[in-house]
Amino acid sequence: MKVLQFICSTGFYGAERWVLALSKHLPPHVQSELVVTLEPGTEELELVKQFSSLGKVHQIPMNGRFDLTAIKKLADVIKKNNIDVIHTHGYKSDILGVMAAKKAGIPCVVTPHGFENAADIKLRLFIWLGCQAMRFTDKVVPLSKQLMNDVEKFNIPKHKLEYIQNGVDLSEVEEVRLTKASEHKKIKTIGFVGQMISRKNITALLACFDELFSIRQDIELVLLGDGEERPSLEKYASTLKSSQNIRFLGFRNDRLQLLRDFDLFVMTSTLEGIPRCLMEACAMEIPVSAYDIAGIDQLITHNESGLLAPLHDREQLLQDWQSLLTDEARAQQLAANAKAFVERHFSAQRMANEYLDLFERLTQGNQGG
Repeated sequence: MKVLQFICSTGFYGAERWVLALSKHLPPHVQSELVVTLEPGTEELELVKQFSSLGKVHQIPMNGRFDLTAIKKLADVIKKNNIDVIHTHGYKSDILGVMAAKKAGIPCVVTPHGFENAADIKLRLFIWLGCQAMRFTDKVVPLSKQLMNDVEKFNIPKHKLEYIQNGVDLSEVEEVRLTKASEHKKIKTIGFVGQMISRKNITALLACFDELFSIRQDIELVLLGDGEERPSLEKYASTLKSSQNIRFLGFRNDRLQLLRDFDLFVMTSTLEGIPRCLMEACAMEIPVSAYDIAGIDQLITHNESGLLAPLHDREQLLQDWQSLLTDEARAQQLAANAKAFVERHFSAQRMANEYLDLFERLTQGNQGG
């Protein structure tokens, strides 16, 4: 069986790592291939570099950000390489992938990784078009229960919906976790990993850190990741009293080593699927504080495996950060509970086994679910 993973990638974030994890854990008789669009600024994709060791990589040139001629090019890749199933990730990929699959006569699987709540009208229209494309695919497979609820609103026939819970490659996390030093640090590191986009609500994270810094100065904030909001966030951070203790590191190949040394992992997102970065933080046994929203609540149970504050309640968030940094014994117990939970429910191998079953049913013509 040949499975073609299709993503219009702009960086190396959760969806890209997810594609790698799935492809890595599928059995040898499944040949994974990757196709990406080649757009301005995406000429040297980290995903392409890492996927090359797993399977063949195809690149489709795009004339601009959205090019309908890519549909024929993608269909040609499918036919030329005898692809059995195409698996799409992201609004643009869904639109182009569904149409190319129809043209090539193969099944298409769409996996929504999350929805954006940005105010930009063009982006909202693009999201709407991507969601409409889902109605014409063979299977829509959300990776969280909340995303399952979200896609049901788009009038997708029930027989086309299937739930496969998200998974993460825990082996690489565990390998790094075991190298953690045991010495006591004078400066506590509060950390964030993820895209710098509106739904991540990073301004609130920076403001909370600044408020905590006014109480104690033995802390630093490290932000890993990139995105369209990074310039404005750096500008805002430069106005804060804690600015000298805030570091924007951008995309880093040593992401897991940096995550390993966090004393606290924080998120202030307003909308999520099941964040891969949070799964990795749990697997790395880092204490977690976040807002209590759908998706995050599938990984963290308040007072059992981390601390969750009501959405936008920055006063409670501040108290939670202070509590986890001060009471180290409690923080480590919560972190250990989170690690055990993620290992039990969110392994990439379990996820890959369920996708394999789906791919086999689709290629045998059984699309009834």
